[in-house]
Formats: sequence, C-alpha cells, structure tokens
Amino acid sequence: MLEHGILNPAINSLLSRIRHTNTLVIADRGFPYWPLIETVDISLVDGVPRVLEVLAAIRAQWSCGAAFMAEEFKSANDSATQQQFRTGLQGVSLTYEPHVIFKKRVPAAIGLIRTGDTTPYANMILESA
Repeated sequence: MLEHGILNPAINSLLSRIRHTNTLVIADRGFPYWPLIETVDISLVDGVPRVLEVLAAIRAQWSCGAAFMAEEFKSANDSATQQQFRTGLQGVSLTYEPHVIFKKRVPAAIGLIRTGDTTPYANMILESA
C-alpha cells in the first residue's frame, strides 16, 4: 500500500508514462473535455483541489523542465495570485502564450488532470525534463 507521495493510482500511472519532453496538462474545473486525452478528474467541489496543490504534489516526484500558461492569466488575476503560480513553478521555464495557442498544445499531451480550481486561466501544460 502506498503511504507517501501521490496516492492516486491513476495519477501515478499517468506520470510513469510521461517521458522526456512529453507534456501533462493540469486544468481548472472549466477546462474543455478532450476525448482523445486520458483525463484524471480529481475535482471535488469548487476550489478543491487547486492547480497549485496538484502541481506541488507532482513536482515532488516528477521532473518538469518547462511550463506553458495562457497569457490571459496575467490580466485575469491579481499580482498575488500571479506570484503564487510563479512560486509554484520556481526553477521551471514559464512561457505565456495566447489561450488559443495554448489550447493547440493540449492534444499532444500524454494526459490531463482536472482539478476543482476556479482561478481564471489557471491551466498549465508541463513539459517533462
């Protein structure tokens, strides 16, 4: 029985299949469903869990080399929220791009973890190192 780290077997399985330069999406509760991408939905209620909580758990055991977020995140969120996300991605190259371009990257992802986060444009694509 797993007692440490990520306990969710679907997330563990997903992470174990991501190789060098493959990508993983961590999405908020409103992110569109992508039928061809394995989705692990861990949303419980509004705000639970948050994208940053999932990110912290994943980064503890998975090597992330780059991250992508929608440019609209910056105009839709206050400076404190933006700083929380920069802190969560500390040491990782972060690129902001228009949401329309961001969503074009999604089909290439190995999988998607859907959270209950309500932060506007909190979605991120993580690229393995």
